[in-house]
Amino acid sequence: MVPIRGIRARRDRSRLHLGALAAALLALTGLVVATPGTGSAAGWRYTMVGFSNISQHHMDVYQSGDATTFRPLRMSAFTPPSGVVRDPSIFRGADGWYHVAYTTGRATIGFARSRDRVNWAFTHEYPVPLCCALLPGSGDGRGVFGSSSGSLSFGSAGSSDGPSLSPFTTKAWAPEFFVEGGRVHLVLSMSTGGGFIPYVMTALDPGLRMWTPPVPILSIGADHIDTTIVKVGGTYHAFVKNEGKKTIEHAIAGSLHGPYRFVPIRNFGRFVEGMAVVRLPNGNWRMYFDAYKTGQYHYSDSRDLYAWSPAKELPRLSGTVRHFGVIRESA
Repeated sequence: MVPIRGIRARRDRSRLHLGALAAALLALTGLVVATPGTGSAAGWRYTMVGFSNISQHHMDVYQSGDATTFRPLRMSAFTPPSGVVRDPSIFRGADGWYHVAYTTGRATIGFARSRDRVNWAFTHEYPVPLCCALLPGSGDGRGVFGSSSGSLSFGSAGSSDGPSLSPFTTKAWAPEFFVEGGRVHLVLSMSTGGGFIPYVMTALDPGLRMWTPPVPILSIGADHIDTTIVKVGGTYHAFVKNEGKKTIEHAIAGSLHGPYRFVPIRNFGRFVEGMAVVRLPNGNWRMYFDAYKTGQYHYSDSRDLYAWSPAKELPRLSGTVRHFGVIRESA
């Protein structure tokens, strides 16, 4: 027979074990409940940089947690020492600096940087002197002895469908950063007076002061501008404006430099440009674009970059912002 005192001791130990187990379960439940809240609080942060209908000489900075509702972070955050600050593109380098590249209105690309996205400093303008010579569709139609870039120009071809005979860049517009494997590329649209042609340059230093010579993107062709590229798996997706038709087109390739082939895309109407493509919190994609004739800004969403939802107006900022750049970071 087991003594009564021994039975009570066993019961007490059992109660202690059950109590400890219950406390552990409660603690675990608390962690499980708290975890989603913590993850949601971390979330994503979207930073937008752009110019406005009011001024192309100032860059405004906005912020959002959902890629839909943007609020000002700092208006007129950056003013270049000369020229304009159109079509800015933004990325954050491995050193923590935020970099912006923008259209100056000349045959140069402007650069600025910031530590906090609020205070920006001009760094330099990079001249892009040569492009487009002998490429199909890059002539300006002024004739072989015509001048497309001043008295020192060689002139362009007699037909806008023909090649440019001038090697001197007159416009370097719409720069877009594309970062892959730690290498920083810049996709930009260049012209010698005729049709725009998309090019790629690759940075040779962290300060973005030295670049490889610009290389034309294969098979997109002249009269295309505002090229922005994203990569999914082994496929590069280029979204471009057809400058002749004033529409958005989609081309894909297995290499950044191409050759690309065009694929169908939803018809977003005419007079649209300035595309920016970013990943959403749910993993889908969002494309923003500037409907510049109506003074509106729109966005469309996609799961796979091929099928896109009907366009919606960007709340709060439609009618205010122009061709902007946007990045996503962990908040």
